Amino acid sequence: MTHQNPAIRVVVVDDHPMVAEGIEAILESYDDLEVVATLSDGQQVIDKVSELRPDVILMDLNMPGVGGLSATELILEEHPETRILVFSMHDSPEYITTALNHGARGYVLKDVPTDEIKAAIDTVMSGGRYLCTGAEGALSPPTRQAGEALTTREQTVLLQLAQGKSNKEVALALSISVRTVETHRKNIKRKLGISSTAGLTRYALEHGVLQGTGANL
Repeated sequence: MTHQNPAIRVVVVDDHPMVAEGIEAILESYDDLEVVATLSDGQQVIDKVSELRPDVILMDLNMPGVGGLSATELILEEHPETRILVFSMHDSPEYITTALNHGARGYVLKDVPTDEIKAAIDTVMSGGRYLCTGAEGALSPPTRQAGEALTTREQTVLLQLAQGKSNKEVALALSISVRTVETHRKNIKRKLGISSTAGLTRYALEHGVLQGTGANL
């Protein structure tokens, strides 16, 4: 009796029903893939990710309500093992580097051949990063500065830390775990090249992060 690995659980998130249904039909043609849900916005996938337990999420970027970038960041806070592939029509370096900066494991353009979507899923499942041909060509080596930009969530954590709050206080304020705060703090320091909390506070002051928050200081 041969033992088969369980099918890779995939969730498709796109606000265009025809696109989502088309992707679902493509993916379901592979024996080792199972589309467990097609959803239409970021909030839906945030709400259902614990129940659906996907291995891979194919995430559109531009959706009403919660967009793909915010959804990616919030999902990975609670489910860091989830592989998120951005599936977008945008091939500009800004979109691609921002998506990777938010934790996406790969970036696939919507006009790629069917087998490239499957290759992307297989690559991220094996621990790699996947950029489709068009997306890879849009990234050039000098994009380091764009790639080091803080995400929205990291900016929120920076604001809390710059106000003198401890990791535990930040965790309570943002309803996340202390471990998640520590991860954000480490990433912020790495991206900004700052090693101390005092340095983070000084950066926040110099770059206007603390503007308008005087009542909280």
